[in-house]
Amino acid sequence: MASLLLTRQMTNALQQNNRFFLLGCRCASQAAAKKNVDFEYDGPLMKTEVPGPKSRELIKQLNTIQNADAVNFFCNYEDSRGNYLVDVDGNRMLDLYSQISSIPIGYNHPALIKVLQQPHNFSTFINRPALGILPPENFTEKLEESLLTIGPKGLKNVITMSCGSCSNENAFKLTFMWYRNKERGLSGVTKEELESCMINQSPGCPDYSILSFMGGFHGRTLGCLATTHSKAIHKLDIPSFDWPIAPFPRLKYPLEQFVKENKDEEARCLEEVEDLIVKYRKKKKTVAGIIVEPIQSEGGDNHASDEFFRKLRDISRKHGCAFLVDEVQTGGGATGKFWAHEHWGMDDPADVVTFSKKMMTGGFFHKAELRPDAPYRIFNTWLGDPSKNLLLAEVLNVIKREDLVTNAVQSGKVLIDGLLDMQSRYPHLISRVRGKGTFCSFDAPNDATRTKLITQARNKGVVLGGCGDKSIRFRPTLVFKEHHAHLFLNIFNNILADYK
Repeated sequence: MASLLLTRQMTNALQQNNRFFLLGCRCASQAAAKKNVDFEYDGPLMKTEVPGPKSRELIKQLNTIQNADAVNFFCNYEDSRGNYLVDVDGNRMLDLYSQISSIPIGYNHPALIKVLQQPHNFSTFINRPALGILPPENFTEKLEESLLTIGPKGLKNVITMSCGSCSNENAFKLTFMWYRNKERGLSGVTKEELESCMINQSPGCPDYSILSFMGGFHGRTLGCLATTHSKAIHKLDIPSFDWPIAPFPRLKYPLEQFVKENKDEEARCLEEVEDLIVKYRKKKKTVAGIIVEPIQSEGGDNHASDEFFRKLRDISRKHGCAFLVDEVQTGGGATGKFWAHEHWGMDDPADVVTFSKKMMTGGFFHKAELRPDAPYRIFNTWLGDPSKNLLLAEVLNVIKREDLVTNAVQSGKVLIDGLLDMQSRYPHLISRVRGKGTFCSFDAPNDATRTKLITQARNKGVVLGGCGDKSIRFRPTLVFKEHHAHLFLNIFNNILADYK
């Protein structure tokens, strides 16, 4: 009876929330209604500056418990809808940042509410198992319905994790195990290895390294920090590894005007990658893997050509290094391909691909030859969360049904064309407009101007984010349509026109 009562209570609560959702919003796009009715607000509605008085008081309260200096404002997620984020002061903002690129199909999407309403899904949300030892009976089936439907080329194995940092952290471990097994060959693990690893010494703990790029961001856990080079505040006071750091191309824009310069810049960076691999091998710190983002996101939305990545992949093969592609921020469709590395046009693009954010769960795909050779080698208590796989399966259904990857191309073109137009009219405020799909950005003249523009936009009802030293990045949801892009461009144009 208790179980039945709980089921009824959850169903009633979710139905009540769904009724409010349908009544409280209106259809904003008739074109979208042909595919799936797009319940959303008309536009931004501002009542106070942001953060408003309620947010400021909540920030003050939170600061008594933890450092809350990074908090922008407190949110009312129950009232947030689609592309619109509502704060606790009742301000409704068009969100082009989407929780640092992690909301795939908008706030409170009806399809995800329906997943929660299904009684047969209650157990998945209530019980969070230790997946490595006690997975639910439908776990394989649910992976096949979700992650395995969008696996990158050649990567048939997947391990789920809880976030992007732990995805990369465990991908590094997988790489080191694979490389050591290559060196070990048919020889078994020795007693000396087993004993020495317990005191953090070789040969049990070999002195391998992961090559990364200046400007890259791969997480804030201890191993990941050795490959993160975007902001000093991430790394200050934290011990790290002596791992190689290569320069990432700094392209000049517009690209068509600097073809030779950019080609030379990429060649210089690739040459440095090879030099570092050789140098570290001589130092007895063998490079077991190379990790790279298809677009350096936190580091400033830094792009490189498809040819650069193809040549980088060739270098990894030449030197026997695993090639790890970090798609934590770029994966999920925003660039106009489901995986950003698909733009490279390669049959064998990677040995490992990590993901999180828009994918609802963390984890990584990998080639079969990198599969751990014993239990508990890649392991933690939860190894992800089955409820996130359940939600991801429905997210993927919506993406396919509404052709949202194509939508990202179309709305992204409107967004980038509009930014280029503003760049031509306000060159003292906007430069280096760049991007793929809706995954785009521009540079402000300096950090102070960048901060002022983001603040002004927020107080006009638009949420933006920064990256790198002076860039503003756009990370809208996949349900961000052309009319949303036009709405933003009109608001932002007024800000630039009135800029003091």
